[in-house]
Parts: sequence; structure tokens; C-alpha cells
Amino acid sequence: MIKLLLIFLFITTVLFSAVNVNRANSAQLQTLNGIGPTKAEEIIRYRKSHGGFKTVDELVNVKGIGPKTLLKMKSQVAIR
Repeated sequence: MIKLLLIFLFITTVLFSAVNVNRANSAQLQTLNGIGPTKAEEIIRYRKSHGGFKTVDELVNVKGIGPKTLLKMKSQVAIR
């Protein structure tokens, strides 16, 4: 019973944890709604050239991410 509870807690934590766009790798970024391999690489490229994101809304400056995509993933994203 305790094993099942621990497994449930782990899965819940993974499913509901936010992805830090300033630290995530391509695979982690691809777990965000609307982000595939190309957009994930664009996020990484943007953060390298601009020193990271200061706000979640700054993601609209990334090539291929507009207001609709941002809205889809905003609740899944963390900056710090």
C-alpha cells in the first residue's frame, strides 16, 4: 500500500511540476503543450543569446511561439 502511494505521489509531482524554461533541455521543453523539437531548440537558442527569460511572457519573442501557443503552455512554465 505504501509503495502504491509513493508511486502515485511521484507521478503526480512529475505531471504537475512546471518546466523551468531557463534550465530545461529539449526533451523537457517538448513536454509543454504546443512545443515540439523545433520550437524547443528555438527556446534554447533564444535563452542562450539573451541570457535567459525574465518573464514567462517573454516566450512570445521566440520564433514560432505566438500568443496562442503561450496561452496553451503558460501554466506549465516556470522561470526560476
